[in-house]
Amino acid sequence: MTNYFSPQKPDKEVISIRLPADLLQAVDTCAARADISRNEFINQCILFAMAHLKEEGE
Repeated sequence: MTNYFSPQKPDKEVISIRLPADLLQAVDTCAARADISRNEFINQCILFAMAHLKEEGE
């Protein structure tokens, strides 16, 4: 264990997506309920979905 803090900035890219208004409202509601940003909520949703994708032939 180290005795110092070394902040790191992960590589991220800015993108733009279009969502239906009702989906965006649902995202914002869920993000607020979890007390996280819209961006963090969407990132976590994408990571969860990708981790649970059904592979071809399953």
